[in-house]
Amino acid sequence: MAYPKLTDKPGALETAAAIRAGELSPTEAVDAAIVRIEHFDGDINALAVPDFERASDIAKTLDGQAPRADQPLFGVPMTIKESFDITGLPTSWGHQKFADNIAKRDAKLVARLKAAGAIFIGKSNVPPDLTDWQSNNPVYGRTNNPHDHSRSPGGSSGGSAAMVASGMVPCEFGTDIGGSVRVPAHFCGVWGHKSSWGLVSKHGHDHPAMGGKDGHDGALSIAGPLARNADDLAALMQIGSLFPLTSNAKSLKDYRFLALLDFPDSPIDESVRTPSETALSALEDAGVQIDYDSDLLPDLAQQQRDYLRMLNTAMARGGPSPDGKRATATDWFDLLDAQARNELAWERLFETFDFVLAPPAPVLAVPHVEGSVFDSTLHIGGEDSAAGAGLAWSGMATFPNLPSTVLPIGSGEDRGATLPCGMQVIGPRWADLDCIHAAKAIGDILHG
Repeated sequence: MAYPKLTDKPGALETAAAIRAGELSPTEAVDAAIVRIEHFDGDINALAVPDFERASDIAKTLDGQAPRADQPLFGVPMTIKESFDITGLPTSWGHQKFADNIAKRDAKLVARLKAAGAIFIGKSNVPPDLTDWQSNNPVYGRTNNPHDHSRSPGGSSGGSAAMVASGMVPCEFGTDIGGSVRVPAHFCGVWGHKSSWGLVSKHGHDHPAMGGKDGHDGALSIAGPLARNADDLAALMQIGSLFPLTSNAKSLKDYRFLALLDFPDSPIDESVRTPSETALSALEDAGVQIDYDSDLLPDLAQQQRDYLRMLNTAMARGGPSPDGKRATATDWFDLLDAQARNELAWERLFETFDFVLAPPAPVLAVPHVEGSVFDSTLHIGGEDSAAGAGLAWSGMATFPNLPSTVLPIGSGEDRGATLPCGMQVIGPRWADLDCIHAAKAIGDILHG
C-alpha cells in the first residue's frame, strides 16, 4: 500500500552511519539540513527558532573526530519542539509576551540527545500553550502541512512532524497529552511514538509563566520522538529513556491484535476508515490474527469522560473550567483513582491481546481554521461534529499511560485531497520497544 512520501533523504541512523563511514562529515550534514530548510521552509514555516551559526560551529568541532560507542547520533542535525529549553534560545510556548524568554540551561532530554552526538539546528513551531491540532501562534505564525499547504500539520508538535516529513531534518522530539505527537505523525505521514508516561524526562519543558522555576512532570503528558522510520524511533527512545528498555519482540504472526475502529460518540470519517480497513485486511491476508471486539475492553465512554476531566484540569493547572467551577483536591484524587482502575482494566486486556490497533484521529489533516480546532468542528461523514470528541482516539492510550506507535499505513481522500493516514499500535505500559517493533513489522507487510 503506497502512502505519500515527500522525501527520500536518509534518516537519523543512516546519516550517523554515513558519518561513521567517512562518507559525510558533521559539517556537511548540518549544511545540507540548513540548505533544505532554506529551500522548503518558506512555504511550510515549521522552523520557529533557527540556530544555524551555533550548529555549524559545533559541527566543525566534530569534523575529524571518531564517534564514541555512546554517540549513536554523532553529527546528526535535528530540531526539537519549541517548548523544550535549549540554552540561549527563546522558549515562548507561542506567546508574544514570552518571546524574549531565553533559556539558561538545556532541558534534560536536550542534554541526553546532545550527549548522543546530535546537533540542534533550531526549534520547531507550536500552538499557544500546546493546546491545538494546529501549529499557529502570534510569535512565529502558522505552520502548513507539507503535503497540502491549506491544511494543518497537526499539533501541538505540528512543526516537528512537518520538519521530518519534508526532509528538513531526519528526526525530532515532541510532546503528547492530547495526541500531540501521534496526530501530527498521522497528518504528515511520518512515524511517531507516544512513550509510556514517566519514561522520558520533561524537565526543562515548563511553561514560561513559571518564571524559570522547575515544575512537576504533569499528569498524562509525555515526550516522544518523530522520525521517518521505526529504527530511528527505537534509537531515539533508547536515548531518551530514563531507564534501560527491554523488548520481547516476536514474529507478527505470534501476536494477537485487537482492532478498534469504533469509539462511543466519536465516529471516524471514511477517509480514515477506508485505509484502516484496507490495512487490516492486508494484515489478515498475511496471516496476522486480529479480533474486532472484546468483553475485556474497559468502559470506553467512561474512560473518555474521565480523560477529558483530567486533561482539562491538568492543562489549566486546577484553574476554573469554562463553567467557572474549579476542581477540588477531592476531585483530583477521584480522577487518580479512576485512572488507576482504568490502567488495571487495560492490564487485564493485555493478558489476552498483545496490541490494540486504532486510528490516531477520526479525520485526516484538517483545513486551517482561525482560532483553535477545538473551538470549531471536524468534518466527519459529511457532517460537522464536535472537535473535542475526536480526542477519544488519542485519549485511548493517554489516560491509562500506555505507549503507542503511529506508522503511516496509506492515504485517504478528503474533499478532493489525497492525504496520509496513520495507525496506532498501542501496547502494555513500558512495552515501548515492542510497540515500535510491531509497527515496523506491520509497515513491512503494508509497504514491502
